[in-house]
Amino acid sequence: MENSITFYGATWCGDCKRSKTYLDEHHIAYTDINIDKVHGAAEIVKKINHGLASIPTIIFPNGEILVEPTNQKLSETIAANKKALHL
Repeated sequence: MENSITFYGATWCGDCKRSKTYLDEHHIAYTDINIDKVHGAAEIVKKINHGLASIPTIIFPNGEILVEPTNQKLSETIAANKKALHL
């Protein structure tokens, strides 16, 4: 998954829904990992976020991690990863 976005979230999370809507509307592919359904996913999120289960946690090809990002921050990070994302 070195050239894709990994999206850790949950169906009940409003920020996750907003971020997914942004990615979908801009035709940005991502691997969706539901922390409530994928064994070990919540622990990965907690490790990344120093013990907090903060979602969405979004990992980009360049290693940048966004936690609960605004749409503006998503846009900026997508632009920085444009080549890796094949956009």
